[in-house]
Amino acid sequence: MSSLEFEPPKYARVVLELRRRIENGDYPPGSTLPSETQLVREFAVGRTTVVRALQMLQQDGWIEREHGRGSFVKGIPSAKDGGTRPGLAVLDQPETRESVTLVHVGQVEPAPPVAALLGDARLLMRRRLDLRDGIPSELVTCWFPQELAYGTDLDQAVPLPVGVRAHLRTVKGLRVDHITERLTARLPGSDEVKALKIKKSDPVLAILATVHDAADAVLFAVEVVMPGALHELEDVYPVSS
Repeated sequence: MSSLEFEPPKYARVVLELRRRIENGDYPPGSTLPSETQLVREFAVGRTTVVRALQMLQQDGWIEREHGRGSFVKGIPSAKDGGTRPGLAVLDQPETRESVTLVHVGQVEPAPPVAALLGDARLLMRRRLDLRDGIPSELVTCWFPQELAYGTDLDQAVPLPVGVRAHLRTVKGLRVDHITERLTARLPGSDEVKALKIKKSDPVLAILATVHDAADAVLFAVEVVMPGALHELEDVYPVSS
């Protein structure tokens, strides 16, 4: 293979083939996909590869997975459902889900880029770890100005039963107008290595999102750090002739 050639990871090949079958109607909406064991046999890959492919299909809205029952086809996702918005997604997820562990809550001196974004040398940090099929998948860190966090439950080391956005809307009447996301591929920090159970040499995808009001002022920030080996950015779209 030349340096200009690229062989997609095994799970990507499984994803693309299953998507093709759904698009062609081989697996219509409501139908059940072959079991993990059948897919392992058909594609001659390991179970971890199949699980990762199914996770991606679910995340992008192609299928729905039910523990103990299997994977069910939802159909071809609409354009807005097909795109991923990690910053918004993590803000709308309750922390009481079984797959979430609250790692740290407290006042911190953030890294200079985050401090510059929020204009404060000390911020309230709220960090959690998300698992997928028992594997560390996302390390989510939120930074809040102290004034914004005052009077809320954000400084309590107790999982929120609703998403951060819903909590702030209920308690503070806060309305989020838009979110800006910046993606960086980098090596992990020591705390990320420990939390995500990866090596220092394993790359991560880091999405730093700033949450804005209607006047474009930054309200707070959130970073989603994902192991590069478990995630990929992919889009497929039609090209008119």
